[in-house]
This record gives sequence, structure tokens and C-alpha cells, in this order.
Amino acid sequence: MPRKGMRTLFFKSPSPSPSNSPSRTTAMLPSSPRHSFSDSLMEENIEIAEALITKWDSDSGSTSYTAVTSIFYDDRQEARLYLKSVGDLQSAMQHFLISQTTSAEKLIRAQNLMQSAMKRLEKEFYQILSANREYLDAETVSSRSSRASTRTSVSDQDSESEDESRVATESVDHISWVAMSDLKSIADCMIASGYGKECVRIYNIIRKSILDESLYLLGVEKMTLSQVQKMDWSVLEKKIKNWLNAVKVSVKTLFYGERLLCDHVFAASDSIAESCFSEISKEAAMTLFGFPESVGKSKKLSPEKMFRVLDLYQAVSDLWPEIESIFSFESTSAVRSLAVNSLVKLGEAKETSKTPVPAGGAHPLTRYVMNYITFLSDYTEVLTDIVADWPLAISTPLPEAYFGCYDAEESQLSIRFAWLVLVLLCKLDGKAALYKDVALSYLFLANNLQYVVGKVRSSNLKSLLGDYWVEKHDSKVKQYAANYERMGWTKVFESLPEDPTAEISSDQATVYFKRFKAAFEEAYKKQTSWVVMDPKLRDEIKVSVAKKLVPAYREFYEKHRNGIMRACGEDSLVRYAPENLDNYLSDLLYGVASGGSVSSFSSSYCSSSSSHSRGRLGR
Repeated sequence: MPRKGMRTLFFKSPSPSPSNSPSRTTAMLPSSPRHSFSDSLMEENIEIAEALITKWDSDSGSTSYTAVTSIFYDDRQEARLYLKSVGDLQSAMQHFLISQTTSAEKLIRAQNLMQSAMKRLEKEFYQILSANREYLDAETVSSRSSRASTRTSVSDQDSESEDESRVATESVDHISWVAMSDLKSIADCMIASGYGKECVRIYNIIRKSILDESLYLLGVEKMTLSQVQKMDWSVLEKKIKNWLNAVKVSVKTLFYGERLLCDHVFAASDSIAESCFSEISKEAAMTLFGFPESVGKSKKLSPEKMFRVLDLYQAVSDLWPEIESIFSFESTSAVRSLAVNSLVKLGEAKETSKTPVPAGGAHPLTRYVMNYITFLSDYTEVLTDIVADWPLAISTPLPEAYFGCYDAEESQLSIRFAWLVLVLLCKLDGKAALYKDVALSYLFLANNLQYVVGKVRSSNLKSLLGDYWVEKHDSKVKQYAANYERMGWTKVFESLPEDPTAEISSDQATVYFKRFKAAFEEAYKKQTSWVVMDPKLRDEIKVSVAKKLVPAYREFYEKHRNGIMRACGEDSLVRYAPENLDNYLSDLLYGVASGGSVSSFSSSYCSSSSSHSRGRLGR
């Protein structure tokens, strides 16, 4: 509905009667032998244009009514005649320029009329843009795009007059279309008359202010790299959440709507449409996409904060087709480049971070991808229909762990999900290489694969990937755990003699006790800070280590402890009683480092029982 103020301004009194306009008969100049028919017609066009242009020229002493109202809202049929008269005037001027008999006086007269007409059209253009801000919003413009091709501009519409009562009750959709059509008609006329710059100047000022205001209301603000780097994480996280809420609306509604409006209003000139859209949107778009780029290269984020980086990456990635289409002009290529660069920087932050996940736990990428794939697996019926006509073309077969799992013809969806998981596992192999300690890299792989298998077991993925897949990857988890054990404890195992009960000298026994003490404390110190997230897997690993270590150490300890000094205390050579080793092992793989050195928890062989309050392994 038109706003109240607009109705007061434009519909206060009835329009002047069309009869006031001079007829072609009265406007016809007397012919003379020296005048050709073409000359007479051109002069007639000037006479007709002069009457209509002068009527609506606020500087020519016309009525105060025409000075404050709009021709497009007062009498739409007269608005069409006005545009046609300006076009005819332009044709007359072009004719006179090539005529040998045209006087300078006629050209000056026509030029003055053209300037008056352009001044009036500038005013009309400004009034329509200003009065229809709420009807030319991006959402309304976007919703009309599918129907735009079926409509015509004002100059092409039927000549039936639209009275006040009808305009007052028009829907928002119709008002938007009328405004767009009027703007296009005026722009066409001004561009054809050589006054495109004046039209563009007004358009850019008003539309840029509207777009900037809309982005501001969405919370989009310009931030430098330095500002982002200095921002506390709690503040930055709020900024990221707000940006994620704003970016979809900005791209799919605001920028898309502006592009449609520019293309429609300036359909007469592709170059003008491009320059207008670039002028209006480029700065705002650079502000919008500058933020994720700054986050991507601002600071090293801890793994638990990487979820937000992944969210930013996915948002830009999902919107890329729209970004590429909306900002397709050469003049807006910087926007496309910035969006791509933000993906690169965010990708570097999440994919090639040189900081591995602490303690060897589950990587944010594992959690994110598996949550996403698990969600997708709930829509198997829909996905099956989607891929039905999408032939599976995989040049490389699935690895051995997948053999016998799927029938390529009957399980295309299952194979696609299997490939998605495989790509994730390949990514994790690369993440494992970031650890300097090989044992920890295997623990990382065990944790992440265990997480993947757990998500498969507890979701619809199990029916897609099958029992064979679960069994094979369960075995792979155990293999990773065995590799961790081998790499993490071999040095401790080898610190004892191959035959713990063999006869050796007290000096040799002393050497072995020293080796064991150093190797065990080194392993203990590291592995109290490592983690195995799955309780069952954690217990299985510790029980396996205990079964290999404690019996061998017990045999050696009981055979040779009496042959060396019996001193007790922190500096004691024989620091660990066999019955207490499993208590130390129970401290491991919780992801929390001990408060001090292992010796602060030790018990000497002199102790008759463990001073630990913690239970033994297997309790």
C-alpha cells in the first residue's frame, strides 16, 4: 500500500485535464515552400513537447501543484505522453543537426526544452526511488524476478488510466513492479537523450545508502585484520555467529535483489547496469567477505575452536554459486577473488594447521564430517531418488577393507557414503603425520577411527555401510592400538633382560633397574597427558600393556632385588613394586597430565602394600 505521506503529496487534488494540452492541429506550423514535410514534422514535435515540458517545469512559472506532485502518480497516461514527447524532441534535435536549413535558434530552443525535461525526469526518478524504499527492498524485488519477463514497462502498458482508488489499494507486489517499471522508463529516456550520468548519480546515492543500512542492521561491520587478531575468542565467536546469520540473507536477498534491480532499471545499457551495481555493492561485499578471510589468517585457533572456522568455510562454499553469478561483472571480480581467498585462508586454517589435536583425541574435522554424514543418512529415500539418474563413475575401486561389501548396481548410495568416509579417513592419515611422537600418531588414528565406527554403529549409516564395513574397521582400530602399544612401550619392555630369571651379577641387575626406571618414567610422563576417549578401548589397551609388562617385571624384581641396595625413598634405585605398576598404568590415557613426576606417586619395594587409593587395573 502507498504510504500516507505519498498519498498526501501525490493525490491531493485531481489532475489537470488532458484537454489543456495543445492538439496537433493547433501546434502545426504553417508550411512554406522552403520547409520539407520532415522539417514540418520535427517542428511540430517540438511544439507538442514544449507544451507538455513547460507545464511540468517548476521553474517556468507553472502551477504550484505541478511543482510539488509527480507526473507518474498524478496522471500515468500523461507520464507516457511526456516520455514520448521527450523521445520525439530528441529525434527532432538529431534531424536538425543534419539539416542544412536549420537555424541555431531552433536548436537552442530544443536544447533548452531538453534540459528542462531532464531536470524534471531527474526529480521524478529521485521521487520514485525515495518514496518506494520499502517497496523496492531486495526481498520484494527478488520475489518478482520470476515474473519480470512477463511484464512490460510503463511505456508499453495498456493506456487505461489507473485512478486513485485503485493505486491506493494495490498490493506491495504490484507497487514494487510499477515503481521498477517507472524507473526503467525514465532511465531509458534519459540514457537515450544523453543524460545517463545524471540518472546514475541519483540511483547510486540512494540505493547504496539503502544497501549499507541493510547490512548495518544485519550486524555486518568492517573490521581490520588487526582488530580480529586482538579480539578475545568469546567476542570473536559472537561475531562469527552473527556473520553466519547475516551472510545468507546478504547474498541471496540483498545483493541478489540489487543486481536484479540494476539489470532491470538499466536494461538499456549493460555497461551502465554494471557500473551501478559495482558502485552500490562492491564496498559492502568486500566488507562482508573480508571478515572470514581475516578470521582464517588472523591467529592459530585451538582444535576445539575449529568448528567455527568450518562453519565459515561451509557458508562461503555453499553460497559460492550465487556469489559467482551475482558478482559476475569484471568490475566486481575483486569480490569473487576475496570470497575465494577467504575459502583458501579458512581451508588453510582447518586443513593444514601445524598444531595437532592435543592428547591425540578426536579431530574437529572428524566430528563435523561424521555429524554431517550421519544427518544425511537419515534421508536415504530422498537421496536414492536423487542418485537414481546419476551414474556412479569411480575410476579407482574401493580399498580392500570394502571388498565384498557392496553390489555396485544395487548399492550406489552405499558406495557413495563409503567414499565420503574414506576421504575423511585419508584426511586423518595426513593429520596423524603432524605428531612428532609416532606412538601418539597411532593413538590419534585409533581414537578417530573408533569415533567414526561408533557413529556408524549408532546411526542409519550402519544399514548403508553394513556389518562387513564395521568389522573391518573395528579390526583397524585394534591394529592402530597395537601399533601405539608397540611404539609407546617397546623401550620399556626392552629395558628388562630377555630372560628375567637368568643369573646375572648385581652390577648388571643395577643397570637393568636403572634402564627400567628411566624408560617407564619417560613413558608414564608422556602418556598421562594422552587420551583414549572410548572407555572400553582405553581399558583394553592398558590391560594389554599390563599383561606384557607386569609379569616380566615381577619375575626380574623378585629374582634380583635382594642383590642390590634396599634403600627406600624417592631416590631409591628399585622404585616400583610389581603390585603397584598397574596402579601407575591406570593413570594413563585420560588426557590429564599428572601433577608432578612419576616418582611422587611411587612406592618402593620396601612397601608391603600399595599406598595408592586408586583401584588396580581390571577392578
